[in-house]
Amino acid sequence: MHWMTDWPTPFPIVVAEARGARIADIDGNRLDDFCLGDTGSMFGHSPPPVARAIRRQAGRGLTYMLPSEDALVLGHLLAARFGLPFWQIATTATDANRFALRVARAVTGRDKVLVFNGCYHGSVDETMVRLKDGRPVNRPGLAGEFRDLTQRTKIVEFNDIGALQAALEDRDVACVITEPVLTNSCMVLPQPGFHEALRKLTRETGTLLLIDETHTISTGPGGYTKAFGLEPDLFVLGKPVAGGVPASVWGMSEAVASRYAAYNQTKEPGYSGMGTTLSANPLQFAAMRATLEEVMTEQNYAHMERLARKLEAGLAAVIDRFGLPWHVARVGARVEFICAPGPLANGAQAETAHAPKLEAAIHLALVNRGVLIAPFHNMMLISPATAAAQVNRLISAFADAAAELTR
Repeated sequence: MHWMTDWPTPFPIVVAEARGARIADIDGNRLDDFCLGDTGSMFGHSPPPVARAIRRQAGRGLTYMLPSEDALVLGHLLAARFGLPFWQIATTATDANRFALRVARAVTGRDKVLVFNGCYHGSVDETMVRLKDGRPVNRPGLAGEFRDLTQRTKIVEFNDIGALQAALEDRDVACVITEPVLTNSCMVLPQPGFHEALRKLTRETGTLLLIDETHTISTGPGGYTKAFGLEPDLFVLGKPVAGGVPASVWGMSEAVASRYAAYNQTKEPGYSGMGTTLSANPLQFAAMRATLEEVMTEQNYAHMERLARKLEAGLAAVIDRFGLPWHVARVGARVEFICAPGPLANGAQAETAHAPKLEAAIHLALVNRGVLIAPFHNMMLISPATAAAQVNRLISAFADAAAELTR
């Protein structure tokens, strides 16, 4: 996969083992891990409750196209945690979003979707568009893309309420799909009133709202949605929900579920295009149950939040000390330094804020000082297993890099 070779090191780091918030490579180097599988291991590598659940389920069978008792428990856990009553299990967030968009189109009778420039983190085809000189175009670099994706996808800038209103007023958009904070770019936080306007406009125009919390679950046990009272019609959570086991969940509101049930009574019989053979296997159920019950706890999130605030303040102090025109952004346990002034308002600003050669130099400097961060952007995660001493080492290593760069 390209992200295995996207690191700024001259060769990929080959991992021997990872535990908690530490990685060891095959040469014996040990690294404080703030990448954590780009959120896939956001709660640490092999959390003990998840490891126990995997061992227990491995003795009972890994997949059999039928539910286990964990499925019943998990349904109640998801509804209580995220506030939506109906759920389905997929293998990746991309799959979950793809299936949720099918439901959105089915119940609205509309075929268009809307995304924000900068998009979200996955690889759903319809989201692979961007704005160039104010015009929607296919994102560059797509392999084998034979369609003009802009024919069925509208795109506007994040935080631009006027552009959003204009894009929705034709009432031809089935669904807006977005992260509550743009994270697949230099981080862009919502401006005051944006989410309220987004929810109001989608309701007024009959457009469904899909919130993807795969990255912003760093905010708290119920994600950004619960922390800030968002009310999505569809909700997706991938990567970390099963403690590192490939799994995702997507949920729908009572109203959407009712409309979908009515649609299913009238549609022609046949395959819906939703689900894969390994979706909702018992290993996923067991790992997700352990993650939700024993890992994604208020206590663990309090620890993550405390250290993330410490990291945010430490990085900002270094930036200020060396007079760098940079800033730090944070959403819960997710922290990012951005090599440009901020805060950023939209995806276009996030794109211009990238400084690839500079960022590569910083990443390599951190690795050489025993610290690993995500190769995409400058993202760092705090896990329940992360210690204050590791945060201190990261801040110190960042200060060393800043001193070298400004010497």
